[in-house]
Amino acid sequence: MPWYIYIIRCKDKLLYTGITKDLKRRIKEHCSGNGCKFTKYRAPVKLVYQEEALTRSDALKREAMIKQLPRKKKIELFKKVKVERRK
Repeated sequence: MPWYIYIIRCKDKLLYTGITKDLKRRIKEHCSGNGCKFTKYRAPVKLVYQEEALTRSDALKREAMIKQLPRKKKIELFKKVKVERRK
């Protein structure tokens, strides 16, 4: 089972990046206010980006890379994926 790196947009437009093995469950947790401290009062959230990693270690490394990106680069990352999916 793969690991997922994801970015969610909170109701106040802030972005949160995380990892999980069960993306559907994790998004539900964030929306219900039980996901983490950052999203607790920022629900509902919307999944805007996801990618897969083979191992937890790979997912953590990629998550750290994404978290270091400025907001503008994160937005470019998930907008690029939306454009590619439409083609």
